[in-house]
Amino acid sequence: MDQSHVIAVSVGNTRTKVATFKHASQGRDVATLEAVANTDRAAIIKAVQDAAGELAETSIILVASVNDPVADPIERELKGMNFDQVMRVGKDLPVPIEIAVEQPASVGVDRLLNALGAYATLKQAVIVIDCGTATVVDFVDGEGTFQGGCIAPGAATMLKALHEHTAKLPSLQFAVPDVSRGPFGKDTAHAMQLGAAAAVRGMVHHLIDVYAEFYEAYPQVVATGGDAPALFARDELVEKVVTDLQLRGIKEAWNQAINDDEEDQGSRHGAERDDDEDDRDE
Repeated sequence: MDQSHVIAVSVGNTRTKVATFKHASQGRDVATLEAVANTDRAAIIKAVQDAAGELAETSIILVASVNDPVADPIERELKGMNFDQVMRVGKDLPVPIEIAVEQPASVGVDRLLNALGAYATLKQAVIVIDCGTATVVDFVDGEGTFQGGCIAPGAATMLKALHEHTAKLPSLQFAVPDVSRGPFGKDTAHAMQLGAAAAVRGMVHHLIDVYAEFYEAYPQVVATGGDAPALFARDELVEKVVTDLQLRGIKEAWNQAINDDEEDQGSRHGAERDDDEDDRDE
């Protein structure tokens, strides 16, 4: 496995992120280039082409997805183009993390990549909060094992459900309410936004306490996802907001695959040298 130009394509529930990075030894971090609505496949393909530029023939595309109906046609189209390789994370490229749940194959690749990215960065126990269509609160222990977590509706999903299952509540895009308006909703929309924000924050704070009590220590807490900056940038329990955590997980999976491949090649070369020496001794 070589160290070609690598492009990560992270297909989420509503948007797809495209980023580029190189092998860790080259000293480059993930660079997020573009986030595109899943409904615009042509724009996603163009973002990948733009990321590759003149290096398309030596570019390796790593596709990670929690939304196969969107990702599958993107992957097929990319495979028909002049890229070096197109690989699916979790299938062609393993996510190198221990998983301590009853059905490991059922865990979304996004959760595993977030966990891998967080642990690779911190090298200690960590609670990972992903704030998007769903709110996910996962735990990685001090040995880097993914222990599972909780999944609940995201803030926007809550607002959508309120609109769809009531007669009069309006359709809203989620936005964190202006604190200067106070804690009491002054109109219906304000009350709904306050409720959604409080529900996510309250659940996250509760789960942090539950996880810490079970683990008998307070681990680091990292938040990611589209709503993370608005909800947790100034939160007293969340140490870091890392919006590209899943992409960092893809990078770590790729780096470990390269390192494993280099070690395998070194072992094979060493064995070949030993065989040559044995032949000369005979």
